[in-house]
Parts: sequence; C-alpha cells; structure tokens
Amino acid sequence: MFFVERLEAMIANGRKLPLTSNVVVDQAAALDLVDELRHAVPEEVQSARRINAEGERILERAQQESERIVAKAQEQAAFLIDERGLTEAAEADGRQIVEEALAEAAEIRRGSDEYAADVLVHLEGEVVKALQSIRRGIELLDERRAPAPDAADGQPYDEDLDAVANDRGLAR
Repeated sequence: MFFVERLEAMIANGRKLPLTSNVVVDQAAALDLVDELRHAVPEEVQSARRINAEGERILERAQQESERIVAKAQEQAAFLIDERGLTEAAEADGRQIVEEALAEAAEIRRGSDEYAADVLVHLEGEVVKALQSIRRGIELLDERRAPAPDAADGQPYDEDLDAVANDRGLAR
C-alpha cells in the first residue's frame, strides 16, 4: 500500500503540462519505485509463507492435542472396563473424543487455510493495483516522450529510448 501512495504522490506532484491533464515525473524516481516494488513483493510473499508456517504449527499442536485426548480417552476406557466392565460405553466415548479432536483439527486447518488465502488474495490485489498504476505512469511517460517526426528522415528522435525500454523488458 505504501508503494501505491508513493506512486500517487509522485504523479500528483509532477510538473503539469499546460493545456493537458498530463504531468512530467522524474523517470529515475519512478524506476527506483518500480525496483523497490520488485523487492517488496517477495517480502510480502515471505510474510504469507510465515503465516502459512504458523498455521502448520497450529495444526501440529492440534494434532498433538488430539493424540493426547485419544490417549486420555483410551486410559478412561481402560478404567471403565476395569472398574465397571462397560466396554461398549468406553469405546463409544473414545470414538466420540477422537471424532471431536479430528473435527477440531480440521476446523483449525480450514481457518488457517482461509486466513492464508485471504492474505494472499489481498496481496495480489495490492500488487495488481500497483502494477496498473506503474503501467499507467509508463504509458503517460511514453505518450509525452513520443517525438515529432524528424523533417529530414521521418524517424523519431528517441530511438535510444526504445533500446532502453527493451533493455528494461518494457515494450513501447
């Protein structure tokens, strides 16, 4: 979000061209912002991975808890069998505890998956917005840089700009 605000500020503070809605922005500053965006996106992906890893740790703890509950249920079942001879009741209670533990683990997994998906969808939206803003800025710069044909040969005077754009992977 910070990058989008910086891009908006750069465009808002650009020098306005008379009689147009166009502005001139510092190309080096715009390209620096694009480079920063390229570096920030992997950081956001790392953040999403950390969130996903935390979800996995939660799931692991839930699995351990479910195993503990199952062991406790087995102990209780053995006690009931030894003390009261209620084998069927003990097995039913054990199955119920296991089912509840598995359901709880599944719910925790769903919650962490939904959270990770929401974070990634939000991140994708922010990246798309930033890229759209950057493309609009580049298109605006390209429109402003479009030269008048040279009277001598009819060629634009900014052939070198096309080479620079190609070097940066930007098609003009």
